[in-house]
Amino acid sequence: MQDYDPNSAGSAAAVLAIFSALLIPILVISVISIVGQWKVYTKAGKPGWACIVPIYNLIVLLEIVGKPVWWIFLFLIPCVNIIFIVWTINLLSKSFGQGAGFTIGLFILGFIFWPLLGFGNYQYIGPGGLKNPFGADNYQDPFNNPPQV
Repeated sequence: MQDYDPNSAGSAAAVLAIFSALLIPILVISVISIVGQWKVYTKAGKPGWACIVPIYNLIVLLEIVGKPVWWIFLFLIPCVNIIFIVWTINLLSKSFGQGAGFTIGLFILGFIFWPLLGFGNYQYIGPGGLKNPFGADNYQDPFNNPPQV
């Protein structure tokens, strides 16, 4: 019986094969997600390249959903960040006229739903979906301009 030698060429080849088998699908999924995000940012009137710059992508995403830039600090607080990330993704869904189901899809299966949002027939209707769905020019946001009584 032969002794196991962790430094043998066979062991190195096995580790390399496992690493390659994992790396290639991860790269493919990453590229698909990035292309989908790029298209979503472009649909929202923002530069597409912003999705690949680490902190700037969150700043641009907050602009797309209509939230202040200081929310970026809330993304850094443990446990609180989960709430605000889900909230931001929900506002992104609403910005494209979608509901809670699409929010769940973006959060759990982002590599499918980002390209779906980017390449689908979804239109950007404004931050958080607050644009008037009827197309009237005199629309007032009820949260920023409450009706006078």
